[in-house]
Amino acid sequence: MFENYNFRKYDILLVLLCMAITSIGIVFIKSADEAHVKPQQEGFVLGLILMVIVSFISYSFILKFYWLIYAVSIALLVGVKLFGQSGGGAQRWFEFGGIRFQPSELVKISLILFYAAFIMKHKENINTVRIVVACVGLVLPPMFLIFKQPDLSTTIMIVCIFCVVMFIGGISWKIIGGAVLIGVPSFILALRYLMRDDVDILEDYHKGRILAWLYPDEYASTEAYQTLNAMTAIGSGQLSGKGINNNVVASVKNGNFISEAHTDFIFAVIGEEMGFVGCCLVIGLLFMIAISCIRIARRAKDVGGQIIAGGMAGLIGLQTFINIGVVTGLLPTTGLTLPFVSYGLTSLVSLFIGIGLVLNVKLQSPPGEYFEGGF
Repeated sequence: MFENYNFRKYDILLVLLCMAITSIGIVFIKSADEAHVKPQQEGFVLGLILMVIVSFISYSFILKFYWLIYAVSIALLVGVKLFGQSGGGAQRWFEFGGIRFQPSELVKISLILFYAAFIMKHKENINTVRIVVACVGLVLPPMFLIFKQPDLSTTIMIVCIFCVVMFIGGISWKIIGGAVLIGVPSFILALRYLMRDDVDILEDYHKGRILAWLYPDEYASTEAYQTLNAMTAIGSGQLSGKGINNNVVASVKNGNFISEAHTDFIFAVIGEEMGFVGCCLVIGLLFMIAISCIRIARRAKDVGGQIIAGGMAGLIGLQTFINIGVVTGLLPTTGLTLPFVSYGLTSLVSLFIGIGLVLNVKLQSPPGEYFEGGF
């Protein structure tokens, strides 16, 4: 089973980086809402165990079951739509004994695996109309099911992951250029259409978030309230912050002006309590994790390994950018968590499983030159 493994290549640094950023997340979850600390610690332990186990299972073996992985993903999304737990106007979870399982978080990883196998099988024909259409067609069912939960933020991440894996898989620059030339104007026109009052494809709160991003002063007491308070919290932290779990009266967090402080807006807590230094530390650790995944992808033995490691780099990097962009007012509110840092058991455990796959890619990477694939 381990004949192709080079155990000297086990990436201890990547493991330590993931442990460090998760530990930081637990510290600030405690500061934001101590009730969620124990579940996150348990998720941390479970995630580490699963990461180690997965890191010794050959990804080549796992990719043999890519159609099963895809089918299970669709089944989970259909199941949560039919039998899932509702909350906050959405139906995204299964609940077992007080523990919530959100299938869409695991689907992010499973789609990376599915496309790693699918693209590797059709590598020679990746730029043909038939394969490109097949790739697009296969991503539409999970996108639609997630969008209808409704979960627009995860739908956006699925699109981002799809673009990353197609790029790594070797999609032609001509196709990329054509997609950009057609996609950007189409997106702008579609957004203008969807924002109309007589069109109800988007939920009202989605429209409100976009309008609050465009005109924050007009929505300061409603949809833009949370983002403006988060920006105030980050700014008030200045260079070194007010201190972790402080009792400062003039604190945005202590005044309960940041809702969801332990999840989507935890970066605001970090900015207020650790200042610019703490923000840079968190961003730096997440950046190093993404770069480590990219370096492993560059030395993978095949396209499948490249897509797994590069896909995880894209997932972590893009989700980090979107989350911080929301908290700092650069992007509309989406609901995406900060990888490894925000509270969320399914998200945390899924990320550790993904890192386990990346570790296995490195264990099987050949010595010497970079693999000449699409990356």
